[in-house]
Amino acid sequence: MGNSYAGQLKTTRFEEVLHNSIEASLRSNSLVPRPVFSQLYLEAEQQLSALEGGSRADNEDEEEEGEGALEPTCPPNPYQMHPPPEGCCTTDGFCQAGKDLRLVSISSEPIDVPAGFLLVGAKSPSLPDHLLVCAVDRRFLPDDNGHNALLGFSGNCVGCGKKGFCYFTEFSNHINLKLTTQPKKQKHLKYYLVRNAQGALTKGPLICWKGSEFRSRQTAASTGSSSLFPPAESSGPLATFSGEPIPGTTPSIPMGAQQAGPASEHPSLTAAVGPAVLNGKDSPKHQQLVKNDPSAVPRPSALGILSNSGPPKKRHKGWSPESPSTTDGGYSQGGGNRAKYESAGMSCMPQVGLVGPAPVTFPVVASGEPVSVPDNLLKICKAKLVIFKGHGNFPYLCGNLNDVVVSPLLYTCYQNSQSISRAYEQYGASTIQPISEEMQLLLTVYYLVQLAADQVPLMEDLEQIFLRSWRESHLTEIRQYQQPQPCPPAPSAVAPVTSAQLPWLAGLAASSCNDSVHIIECTYSLAEGLSEMFRLLVEGKLAKTNYVVIVRACRSPAIDSCVAVTGKYQARILSESLLTPAEYQKEVNYELVTGKVDSLGAFFSTLCPEGDIDILLDKFHQENQGHIPSSLTASSVTKSASLDVGGAPACTSYNLEPHHIRPFQLAVAQKLLSHVCSIADSSTQNLDLGSFEKVDFLICIPPSEVTYQQTLFHVWHSGVLLELGLEKEHMTKQRVEQYVLKLDAEAQTKFKSFLQNSFQNPHTLFVLIHDHAHWDLVSSAVHNLYSQSDPAVGLVDRLLNCREVKEAPNIVTLHVTSFPYALQTQHTLISPYNEIHWPASYSHGVDLYPENKKYFGLSEFIESTLSGHSLPLLRYDSSFEAMVTALGKRFPRLHSAVIRTFVLVQHYAAAMMAVSGLSQMKDYTSVETLEITQNLINSPKQCPCGHGLMVLLRVPCSPLAAVAYERLAHVRARLALEEHFEIILGNPSSGITIGKHFVKQLKMWQKIEDAEWRPQTYLELEGLPCILIFSGMDPHGESLPRSLRYCDLRLINSSCLVRTALEQELGLAAYFVSNEVPLEKGARNEPLESDAEKLSSTDNEDEELVTEGSTSEKRSPVKRERSRSHDSASSSLSSKASSSAPCGESLAQPAAPSQGERARSPQPCGPSEEARAPGDRQRPHASRGPPPVISRRSPGPTPQLDSGLRTGQRSVQASVTVSSSQLSSSGSSSSSMAPAAGTLVLQASQCSMSKACRQPPIVFLPKLVYDMVTATDSSGLPKAASLLPSHSVMWASSFRPLLSKTMTSTEQSLYYRQWTVPRPSHMDYGNRAEGRVDSFHPRRLLLSGPPQIGKTGAYLQFLSILSRMLIRLTEVDVYDEEEININLREESDWHYLQLSDPWPDLELFKKLPFDYIIHDPKYEDASLICSHLQSIKSEDRGMSRKPEELYVRRQTARMRLSKYAAYNTYHHCEQCHQYMGFHPRYQLYESTLHAFAFSYSMLGEEIQLHFIIPKSKEHHFVFSQPGGQLESMRLPLVTDKSHEYIKSPTFTPTTGRHEHGLFNLYHAMDGASHLHVLVVKEYEMAIYKKYWPNHIMLVLPSIFNSAGVGAAHFLIKELSYHNLELERNRQEELGIKPQDIWPFIVISDDSCVMWNVVDVDCGGERSKELSWSERNVSLKHIMQHIEASPNITHYALIGMRKWSSKTGSSEVREPFSRCHVHDFLILNVDLTQNVQYNQNRFMCDDVDFNLRVHSAGLLLCRFNRFSVMKKQIAVGGHRSFHITSKVSDNAAAVVPAQYICAPDSKHTFLAAPAQLLLEKFFQHHSHRFFPLSLKNHSHPVLSVDCYLNLGSQISVCYVSSRPHSLNISCSDFMFSGLLLYLCDSFVGASFLKKFHFLKGATLCVICQDRNSLRQTVVRLELEDEWQFRLRDEFQTANAKEDRPLFFLTGRHI
Repeated sequence: MGNSYAGQLKTTRFEEVLHNSIEASLRSNSLVPRPVFSQLYLEAEQQLSALEGGSRADNEDEEEEGEGALEPTCPPNPYQMHPPPEGCCTTDGFCQAGKDLRLVSISSEPIDVPAGFLLVGAKSPSLPDHLLVCAVDRRFLPDDNGHNALLGFSGNCVGCGKKGFCYFTEFSNHINLKLTTQPKKQKHLKYYLVRNAQGALTKGPLICWKGSEFRSRQTAASTGSSSLFPPAESSGPLATFSGEPIPGTTPSIPMGAQQAGPASEHPSLTAAVGPAVLNGKDSPKHQQLVKNDPSAVPRPSALGILSNSGPPKKRHKGWSPESPSTTDGGYSQGGGNRAKYESAGMSCMPQVGLVGPAPVTFPVVASGEPVSVPDNLLKICKAKLVIFKGHGNFPYLCGNLNDVVVSPLLYTCYQNSQSISRAYEQYGASTIQPISEEMQLLLTVYYLVQLAADQVPLMEDLEQIFLRSWRESHLTEIRQYQQPQPCPPAPSAVAPVTSAQLPWLAGLAASSCNDSVHIIECTYSLAEGLSEMFRLLVEGKLAKTNYVVIVRACRSPAIDSCVAVTGKYQARILSESLLTPAEYQKEVNYELVTGKVDSLGAFFSTLCPEGDIDILLDKFHQENQGHIPSSLTASSVTKSASLDVGGAPACTSYNLEPHHIRPFQLAVAQKLLSHVCSIADSSTQNLDLGSFEKVDFLICIPPSEVTYQQTLFHVWHSGVLLELGLEKEHMTKQRVEQYVLKLDAEAQTKFKSFLQNSFQNPHTLFVLIHDHAHWDLVSSAVHNLYSQSDPAVGLVDRLLNCREVKEAPNIVTLHVTSFPYALQTQHTLISPYNEIHWPASYSHGVDLYPENKKYFGLSEFIESTLSGHSLPLLRYDSSFEAMVTALGKRFPRLHSAVIRTFVLVQHYAAAMMAVSGLSQMKDYTSVETLEITQNLINSPKQCPCGHGLMVLLRVPCSPLAAVAYERLAHVRARLALEEHFEIILGNPSSGITIGKHFVKQLKMWQKIEDAEWRPQTYLELEGLPCILIFSGMDPHGESLPRSLRYCDLRLINSSCLVRTALEQELGLAAYFVSNEVPLEKGARNEPLESDAEKLSSTDNEDEELVTEGSTSEKRSPVKRERSRSHDSASSSLSSKASSSAPCGESLAQPAAPSQGERARSPQPCGPSEEARAPGDRQRPHASRGPPPVISRRSPGPTPQLDSGLRTGQRSVQASVTVSSSQLSSSGSSSSSMAPAAGTLVLQASQCSMSKACRQPPIVFLPKLVYDMVTATDSSGLPKAASLLPSHSVMWASSFRPLLSKTMTSTEQSLYYRQWTVPRPSHMDYGNRAEGRVDSFHPRRLLLSGPPQIGKTGAYLQFLSILSRMLIRLTEVDVYDEEEININLREESDWHYLQLSDPWPDLELFKKLPFDYIIHDPKYEDASLICSHLQSIKSEDRGMSRKPEELYVRRQTARMRLSKYAAYNTYHHCEQCHQYMGFHPRYQLYESTLHAFAFSYSMLGEEIQLHFIIPKSKEHHFVFSQPGGQLESMRLPLVTDKSHEYIKSPTFTPTTGRHEHGLFNLYHAMDGASHLHVLVVKEYEMAIYKKYWPNHIMLVLPSIFNSAGVGAAHFLIKELSYHNLELERNRQEELGIKPQDIWPFIVISDDSCVMWNVVDVDCGGERSKELSWSERNVSLKHIMQHIEASPNITHYALIGMRKWSSKTGSSEVREPFSRCHVHDFLILNVDLTQNVQYNQNRFMCDDVDFNLRVHSAGLLLCRFNRFSVMKKQIAVGGHRSFHITSKVSDNAAAVVPAQYICAPDSKHTFLAAPAQLLLEKFFQHHSHRFFPLSLKNHSHPVLSVDCYLNLGSQISVCYVSSRPHSLNISCSDFMFSGLLLYLCDSFVGASFLKKFHFLKGATLCVICQDRNSLRQTVVRLELEDEWQFRLRDEFQTANAKEDRPLFFLTGRHI
């Protein structure tokens, strides 16, 4: 929390400061000592604003536990009631003898009560509103402390007089309680009954039951005290709900025992339970600190038990106004019954159904007589008195309880602060004392003293004060405990405040406050103090006093105290704040229905000098009947012109914005997508994106018709349905409605079909979007209790949190909200990692997402109120507030919401009349309202089309909204303004209705042809001049059009002080302003075109207006006067009022009398309006010097002009400012200004819409809310942000740090997750109880962003990119390249003409010539291989690519994966789970390692290989019987004809592709059994084994770790041949011939993804016409087809085409070719026994091998009608070889020219295999060795026994030196070079003599070392024909230990 507070003393203890201060004040001359408290703790500049602290409303009038509500929560006891005796009375409320027992009926009758008996009230479940009177022996009732009641019962019936009932069961039957559970006296005997002053029997205090029975029903966790939050298993989350009214009760009921109200968000459980009850740091017994017996205080228990301490006491909610919530805390409407006697919020411990007050919160029977409340209290105080209980006992009150509200908030606050020190107990800090009671009371007095007259005390402030004081006084100990020490030193003793000093110190503190705080000291009990206070009130001696503190501190060590709020303003706000939203609505309804408000109307009618307003209106109406008032002709003329005349001027400012995605929305959509991907990528397998083919969605929204239509509109226009493939081109509105769900009564059926749909389509990913997710977080369990009343209660929980949604693997839930706080509690279901917050637009001054619009939200509105900014956009109306306050005193019984609404409606009515010409009405409205009305009515005249502005009038209470609508509509009709502006009643439950005239206008503006069209969203009201009366307790996400100019929130429930409620209301004004016009002043001020400072500098007389309201509560007479002036500047107008219209927005219209002037200007415009209009036009040309605005000022410029320009801003803005400020301050020289106004009007008419996009609306707030929003704490954080975040949560502890301004959204989320807990009514309440540590739901995300910023667009965009990604996941990029060198293929003598043969005919095939040319496009850069065929034709083969393009992306095509594709590790589906090894029968990774050795003569050593064989694959192998040694891999027979499996084992060499290699062949093989072996390098074994646990691995020896693919191919082939021999030997013993063993293996690349077959229709053998089609088939189909070929064992190598979209019929015409094969080979290891792969090769090893096989006389066959698709994989493979310098750390790439060097040189050695350097060098620089060969295709390089790629510009001719090999005829060739690469003994001198070389041809001999190089030269007699020089020797750039290769070059002589 930090230990520093501004203005706080760091070392001195509080008490010392206090004593010093008292001493100083006694010595000082001045009378008023400075309160020590403000000296110590209060930041001087920070006026603690009245309403901080959030919806702390305390639902004091809470209903009691109705039986219906109770039963489900306690385990029901099977109880069968005995049937009543025949013929007796069974009527509720009567005994069986038929006598009436109801308290209301017999309260005044004399009742005979025997000695020792008491009258008590019993509750009957069937009569919730009544008490039944019974007489009970007092011995069977508990004493004051809830103890000592005898078990059993003894009672009498007071009706029929029957005595001696010994069992409560018998008695309950007699009085007809009709119970369904076991009758218990504790449950049904609720109240003592007492006689009041008049002798009538009334309900008294609760009976304080607390006995053994009670305890036995608690769970162990409760440790004997009842619990507010019952452990979930005992009774379910609802245990704490209750419902049903409590008529005025006697007060001494322990308020600790308040109960939670029935339904959602219950205020009664707010913050204060924090440390006391919930935070686990407190002793479960902490409420038993019995005041009168300090010795009884138990040691608090160990830390960390979730203590259910104490009774369900009311949560501390700060003293704040009415907090909205949806509870129905109903009390019956009626006199005495409606008493808001708050102490009686009787909390029965609901979970056990007891009527019990808390243990010892306040003993029930207080000493002394009850205190009688005077009857005329309300008249005297002008507001209900609010009494906060403090310490100790509180006396009974009796008498006029209606006029008093008693609240336990302060008591709770004291309790919480007492428990602060427990937080430090973990340090063993037993010596740290809590703050003493005396100190608490003293601090409370100091706090009250420094509150301003218009401030209201806030519990949260007080909590913070206690916390600071305590920390201050224990600073040293706290520090010690924070640094653990074995033995903390005892704190030094400082004399504490004693109870004897307390009254004197409190009196001293209060002496400085001009009697606003009055201290009453009493001797015996608080009762005398209260009586004294009532007496002083009645005598009128407390008129100036706001707070009375009553303290009794002399007799015993414990003190008693209470605080009464007597200030009219404060008492009204506090008493109203204790209502829940439901009660608030009920109260308002009641006042409207019963006609109480009529007195208000009557009062208004007396104000108007000419009599009732309605009379005036009628008079006006009659006078003007038949013609529109001349003051308004202009606008109607304009309108009719624009409507009727085709060529009327059109307005250019009106354009509905096209829908496009903004950069921000795209960024957020991508963030959402990456979160979804990270869920999928996590190892938890919670989301398998690979298994989904498409996306579907459902958007759930609150039940608001406008929001519904708005969402439909967004979905329709975003095109998301087409993009997701959910709908076809021409979709209907009905189809779109399938995707948006309004959460109302009909929602369930639609939701069920959604669930069913998701169940039936497991391969569709369903995104369930919960928009406006902070609405309705009520637990569905609450719904079960209250379902009769409202089916919608808890709907969100029932639908979105149902088991099906939670468990469906294909549903992702996305909560979207602007106010995520209620979803960020300790129990939330959303992981903090799954929260996406809207990004900030600026980061470190960089504009991250440049947009042409700037979002203007709450923080910008608040900024506009700071000095130095333009005119503030947030304002309050002080004259309105003053009138409300005055009327509040006059009508104390009316709720202030009613008064405020009536006053505001009156103001609007008067303003309309004033604008219409009844100028005398200006006095009866406020300047602000007049400004709004003038601009509303006059704005259409500024525009040729009649576009106007919207005024939003927010009236949360629907009945009041209806009243306002009727009244305003009536006034409008009387003033004949129906055509000028519309009044719309916006109700969430219904759509928008507007008049035909306005529909016609909108259709014309929006160019809509549809005759049936009606606006359905507020956005479609763009440009319509209207007042939108927006009702409903909460906005539901409705967007407002850009023409919204005024947001009038003066009627919002100012006690709705929770952060969500407040931000939600202010969010209505959130807005995008145009960012296009750059201003010199910088972006922030951009939309606000005139500065408050400048305004104030122009004219001192107007100064106070600028700071409107903050300086003057009442308007000055000067202002009043001016607003009456009748000349054109009478806009004293509103423009002045708009002391702050941003940009002088007020369209101040010249008032009615100057009609002549108006007639002259066809489109009049108010003076200050002009201030902006020209400026707007000029702004783009600001660079051209000062605009004409200034020169247009016809009267001589007044001195103010200079002062305006002196501000130094020479841009247009300055001039605009000046004109607006001068005009607005024109009051004093109003007459001289008249002409100016007129002339300006002519040139400045401009549509209000053009300004709309440049400036946000102006917002009017209640003063309380304004103060709260604009106040900041020391860190600069607005006070409003530190309020309780939402109604449905509460603080976990008052010992919490404060939010700070620097926190990001993520940090705020973590803060709320730590410090808030959901209330029992919250749907997350039971989450932690599920017992999982990880209680987050894996597929749940939360998107939060400011209101109206575009979240809907963002999540719709997310859906489409998610869909694209899923499609992308089902697509791959495959290489799509044409075969190369087709034109070099000479028409051979004949083709394989049997076009329809399924298999090659061996005899025919043998006759085919071999095509030496490489056609595979990946070898586009490889050397051409010459045969005699192309010797001449090859001239034209130029350079295909420039060298720098070598690494250019190869051409690919995107293909949808077929069902026969091979997959990488990201694919999971049900079918291949077992194949991948995720199978219950086999433990994951359960495999064994087997060594396998064979000798190979060429390597001259034994090769040791390792197999990793999973248990599930062991059947493919043979193991020796004892010992289990691996012997061989089983091979099938050639003669097997089974279609169940693939005969050839598949080997896939791979490196660097453990994730991306396509090794999952399950689908490719169509599920057929096959043997698949991955060939991996030793160092990669572990990672491959991790990703592919169920695959067989062949691990290469470690010497091959740096080898290329040639080594893998070499070993695969040698191993397979060795295995073939082993199998032949093994099976020979079984009688099988060796040649019958299957000799083929498949060598497949790791990127082969799909296989295709071409179906050819030959259309006759010789026909040239060939029609063919290609289709995807399984690898199984292809393999089985090839394996079934006749004579297959005669083929050495079989392959297939590489797929290309450009394949022409010529390529597929012939079914088979004899040519090179690549990528996917079927190799006959038997025939190729003596042909080896070159184990040293890295590149082109397949071409090299193909040539060897062919030269050995073996057949290579390519099936042209099969093709393989190869996926482009960007990682691994040959890319994994990086050539870097061995010495330096320099990562710079080494160029190929540096790959070789001279031997013994100082050249940098490279870390790469010598062979790789050689191949790379030759690929790029072979022309250095073979200069004659460059582009000389008719003279190729002769390459003996190997093919090396010498680059595309050099051709090679391959010859084999083996005897009997097939070689091309070389007699015709003259070779330009000779390449001898590691030649063996077959190459002899005589062999080379056969070939002819050009003169100057070059030779290159490559050997392993210099020695063999010399030997080769000698052995081959090379020096006979070739000339060598010493400098012609080279080596690869390897160090000696890396065994470099050596070259020798020479020239042909």
